[in-house]
Amino acid sequence: MSKNIIQQVKYSIALFALLLSATTVSGQKTARNQPRWFFGESVGMNLNYYRGISQNLNETTLVPVPFQKGEGIKPYASIFVEYKPYKKWGLLLNAAYDNRGGTFKDVMAPCNCPASLSTNLSYVAVEPSIKFVPFGSHFYVFGGPTFLFNINKEFVYKQLYQPEVHGNYSQVRDNIIGAQAGAGVDIPLSAKSNLTQIVLSPFASFQTDLGATPRSIENWSIYTVRVGVALKIGAVKRTGTSLKPLVIFRDLRGKKKIFFSVRAPKLIAPFRHVQEVMPLRNSIFFNLGSSEIPLRYKQLTSAEATTFTEAQMVQNAPDDLGEGRSGRQMAIYHQILNITGDRLRADPKSTVFLVGSSDNNPADGKVMAEKVRSYLVTKFSIDSSRITTEGRSHPLIPSEQKGAVHELNLLHEGDRRVDIISNASSIAVPVGNRKNRDLVAFDLNTIPADPLDSQVIFTTENANTLLQSWSVQLTDEKGGIQQFGPFINDIAAVQGNKILGDNKYGNYKVVMTGIHSDGTIEKKESFVSLLKAENDGPHPNYRFSILFEFDQSKSIATYENFLTKIVGPYLTDQSIVTIHGHTDIIGDEKHNQKLSEERAMEVKRILAKYAKGFPDRKVQLEVLGFGEQEALAPFDNKFPEERFYNRCVIIDISPTNP
Repeated sequence: MSKNIIQQVKYSIALFALLLSATTVSGQKTARNQPRWFFGESVGMNLNYYRGISQNLNETTLVPVPFQKGEGIKPYASIFVEYKPYKKWGLLLNAAYDNRGGTFKDVMAPCNCPASLSTNLSYVAVEPSIKFVPFGSHFYVFGGPTFLFNINKEFVYKQLYQPEVHGNYSQVRDNIIGAQAGAGVDIPLSAKSNLTQIVLSPFASFQTDLGATPRSIENWSIYTVRVGVALKIGAVKRTGTSLKPLVIFRDLRGKKKIFFSVRAPKLIAPFRHVQEVMPLRNSIFFNLGSSEIPLRYKQLTSAEATTFTEAQMVQNAPDDLGEGRSGRQMAIYHQILNITGDRLRADPKSTVFLVGSSDNNPADGKVMAEKVRSYLVTKFSIDSSRITTEGRSHPLIPSEQKGAVHELNLLHEGDRRVDIISNASSIAVPVGNRKNRDLVAFDLNTIPADPLDSQVIFTTENANTLLQSWSVQLTDEKGGIQQFGPFINDIAAVQGNKILGDNKYGNYKVVMTGIHSDGTIEKKESFVSLLKAENDGPHPNYRFSILFEFDQSKSIATYENFLTKIVGPYLTDQSIVTIHGHTDIIGDEKHNQKLSEERAMEVKRILAKYAKGFPDRKVQLEVLGFGEQEALAPFDNKFPEERFYNRCVIIDISPTNP
């Protein structure tokens, strides 16, 4: 066990000794009200220690050198009920999240390359225990069986000069029966005479698997020292009086309310001159049931490939594709085969690894990867020895998660692909790479639809949960009425030019009408003034995008370097930054709405932290989450690549007002 973990255990033991001495000396001269039932929550940390070996990680990953021994500190949290009918004896029942993850000691692969392996092995735990108070004081001991139900078996394997492998352990036991024993101290926080008793209870325990290893193969085993604290509450009834029922918990928040607001730009520009930096997704998505490269990917003849260059392709991208930004970005992305060929040709020392994934059919995935390899070799004359291929059942980071039952066709489409992987600095990789070598920058001269900072944003907070639908009515000074809606999400946007029409300016009374689930009507009023600008101003706008894997939001931290080093310098004085999050159409609509908001808020946090370092700059940060709203989505959702690009946060920067 490492010095850090040993030190943590020593501190925990010292704390218990101090608490024990404090509580046993105080004694109990006056009887304290003792509830029979307590309800509470606990949090703690697992100090996990690994023994045995781990080498055969799953069907597709056998590492060259076995890992032996390891450790880690991971979270533990539970809700529990305690029944204590006697002064010295009681029963505990915990339902817990129990993380047994950690990191094995690094090993050296045969290539003299250091390698590491970490896990995030997690369980839902049910822990019945007997509680015993030996000295009639606050100190107690407890013990009993533990029943663990696996919910996460992820691992991450890293080896120098090799792509990082993310996957799930195979042959992990779904259920494990173990045991625990521990001790703690009950510290009352309430007066002795109070009917409601609140108790703080620090504790420590030892967890063992009773010889049942987490996997049915190999001999990797885990034991855990847990240190935590519980907070519980219980109540007693006063006898001989006719008291009203005791209320232990009380909802102080009250009923949620509807809040309505309107966000309007100072000036509505007819179009925007935008300098955009776009991430390049290094994947080729194949149609279900076909191993041929889809026709939507631009494929050249050998003669055309000879003269193709990435720089010329970007420079010659058409201004108007009829589909705005979505059409332009897809036109760039669908050149991914030729971009890769051009970069391999420009850097003769670079190599690529093509990983083809097909649902439970690695052989088919291999065929797909070979199709891409053949194109690069025959059209761009790339030496075939520089391109290696592999077939897999699922991508390293799949969209379809275990247990998924909805929208499987869309998930399968997203996972049927060939990923282009390379360690060469000249070959593009997905956004978020530490060297930011994944960026393709080009100039968008116009955007056919109104830019977001020229749209009127209507926000009806809590509409998603309280209303069936809502709509807005705008009435101008001449009595003209415009209706928009119905909407079902909290946020809706309407183009400013659509509201103004041929008018250069307008003042509008805004009435939001919401329909509750019981049919009742609720109305809110506001006011908005709009003014149309003559042009887009002297300064171009800037746009940056961040892509996410399926259902991820926390991974935004990996982009902090990109946001501070690349995006941050564009936050000049008086600039307005609009951060808007989006998702694809897969999954629950409310979940996607929350996910888009979380992504956008995390981007705002990072940029706000950066802006604080420049107090002389006044920067306005606005955050919007649009979820899966297709009317506001940056891309269509017809093809899997469009859905992947919709899993994004877009950062629009206006250096000055138009």
